[in-house]
Amino acid sequence: MVEVRALCEEYIGKELYQIIISNPKNSAEISKVKIRPIMLKNTIVFQVTEYKGTQVFHENYEKNSLITKVMGYLENNFKQMELTATNMQATVLISKKGKVTVKKKSLQTEKKVDLSHNKAKKYILQEGTIVPFLVDLGVQTKEGKIVRSNYDKFRQINRYLEFIADIMPILPTDRPINIIDFGCGKSYLTFALYYYMKILCKRDIQVIGLDLKEKVIEDCNALAVRYGYEGLKFVTGDVSTYTGEGNVDMVVTLHACDTATDYALEKAVSWGAKVIFTVPCCQHEVNMQIKNEELQPLLKYGLIKERISALITDAIRANLLEEQGYQVQVMEFIDMEHTPKNILIRAVKEKEDKKIDTGISRLTEFLHVRNTMQELMTAKENRIASSEKNEAGIVFCKEKE
Repeated sequence: MVEVRALCEEYIGKELYQIIISNPKNSAEISKVKIRPIMLKNTIVFQVTEYKGTQVFHENYEKNSLITKVMGYLENNFKQMELTATNMQATVLISKKGKVTVKKKSLQTEKKVDLSHNKAKKYILQEGTIVPFLVDLGVQTKEGKIVRSNYDKFRQINRYLEFIADIMPILPTDRPINIIDFGCGKSYLTFALYYYMKILCKRDIQVIGLDLKEKVIEDCNALAVRYGYEGLKFVTGDVSTYTGEGNVDMVVTLHACDTATDYALEKAVSWGAKVIFTVPCCQHEVNMQIKNEELQPLLKYGLIKERISALITDAIRANLLEEQGYQVQVMEFIDMEHTPKNILIRAVKEKEDKKIDTGISRLTEFLHVRNTMQELMTAKENRIASSEKNEAGIVFCKEKE
């Protein structure tokens, strides 16, 4: 360990970028350790972050105390360390027999050391910039400061806008962008979408929010008028029967309950929407149907069955979108208010209308389930096939005449 101590003495200082200690021996209480330099009261110290299960603990050390701490980690608890300096990276590996290997390499690009105590994340909506709907929502004060008790909501809104920012380049620039938000509810994410795309990005957009609750729709329309959001309107309606639009570029359905998500996705596909965002919830349909002898050891537990069914439901939806020519990503989203559902499905229509067989129909047969979106897609395909058959029949009869 002499070489490891010499490494620490040489690089733990102004040139240190970070240290990551991992690969614990046996079932150690601490799973990982991260170390970085910070400036505290005009003095450089080293912040040690220990990860214990779901908890994180921080403590600051001066150089000599830190070296002793690091050596203790490697001698007693861990088998690997990666030390990164501004222009060098070293890896320390400790074998089961205690053999120590140190490998060093030069970095082509010099690392820049950040000595700030609290690293501020760069959000799309920044603290200090007053946003009317955030003030009314109670996320911001009238002075533009973030209310600490609502910081999670502030993070959620910004995370959502990051997803929107990713797809902005593929949306039309030569005409208004038409967007529908199914099951918009109180609509703070709808307002966030409009504010970002229209106010910040200066894009020409038309957004419709749809929900069953008349009072909610009335309140949202009043806020849109108050904010001067002329391209944003809200209407009362049911996703399954809504037929108000035909030319839609993006469909959003966040937290639409159970099969309402399926109706929204089928509508989006039938309109040929370029982009689809959905955060599904309350996936009861598969849970009521799923039956499989081989999976019975899992399905006999109600809670496990419920969670597996929810994941299967979203996997079916994602695969069905792929079969309709969409490039699909299933990503983690920050938990919606009052629900732990945090899967977001983002689908982008491919330039080439290529449809594939994902094998999802064979999976649903194996599980003895039929999802509403699957039924809607099948019914649509049957109607198209029937129509083509009738047209062919008419042509045949004319030729026969």
